[in-house]
Amino acid sequence: MLTAAHCLYDSRTKAPIDPTTIEFLAGWRNGRASAYRSVRRAVQHPAYVYDGELSTGRVRNDIALLQLQRPIRNTTVTPFETDERPRKGAKIGVVSYAHDRSEAPSLQEVCAVMARQQGVLVMSCDVDFGSSGAPVFSFEGGTPRIVSVISAKAEVSGERVSLGSALAEELTLLQAQLTGVATGGRLPPGVGRVRVGEGRSSSGAKFIRQ
Repeated sequence: MLTAAHCLYDSRTKAPIDPTTIEFLAGWRNGRASAYRSVRRAVQHPAYVYDGELSTGRVRNDIALLQLQRPIRNTTVTPFETDERPRKGAKIGVVSYAHDRSEAPSLQEVCAVMARQQGVLVMSCDVDFGSSGAPVFSFEGGTPRIVSVISAKAEVSGERVSLGSALAEELTLLQAQLTGVATGGRLPPGVGRVRVGEGRSSSGAKFIRQ
């Protein structure tokens, strides 16, 4: 299960949340879920720092994967595939359980990719508080696929935007951590190491704390 890494921390104490205390409610709608599963463990990007400065580097690494205790075999629950980072100008949509509609998922709005910079997607989506970790979908080809998760709100030239990791190599790295494919410090082919502070460049965005 894909989410933003900052969702695995207590915003008040800044301490990590024990992932085994998390319950996943698949297909939650109006007080009922299609399946209920506890979380076995979680892995976050190794370069992510929760209590760090709001920056492009932090957003790029703000992803995590959760492993469920048992697979969901309910045929009414179909997982979405992920896709390569969308092109600039591509139409996307944010699906969330935001603060004012927590009982059912909804397509918050259809927006577009404004820029791709240093592994971060800058999107024209003006998301609500409570949308952190929400999936961002691409609809190209008529099939919805996840291309990012919401990490932060920001402003660019006075316009409200949202920011998220571009996934790609970062997601491959997390999958390797979760499955134990990479051993002895080696990473899967095509996956590079990312360290906080390396290759940082400004996205031109003024960050807004959620």
